[in-house]
Amino acid sequence: MTRDDSRALYIEQRVANEKKSALVGYLLWFLLPMLGVHRMYLGRVGSGLIMLMLTGIGTLFAPILIGYIPLALVGLWWLIDALLIPGMITQDMAETRWRLMQEV
Repeated sequence: MTRDDSRALYIEQRVANEKKSALVGYLLWFLLPMLGVHRMYLGRVGSGLIMLMLTGIGTLFAPILIGYIPLALVGLWWLIDALLIPGMITQDMAETRWRLMQEV
């Protein structure tokens, strides 16, 4: 086995070890809807926090009806995320692979 082969094997093993779980992502998506926790788990902390803030603002202003606008937007975003979770995991794996290639 050449040095390049062992390097590639090492990188792929690390990528597999650091891979985010689709099951955990979907459980967070389903059990904590519209809070953005699934996005934070998948490495999208900024957009997860935006989702959380919009949900909080919408909940706060729901009694005067204007809060339903951000809640509707976050609800739509939450539904679309169900389709985006596999792509987020794939992108996270590619970023991990790239980072490890730079380190090794």
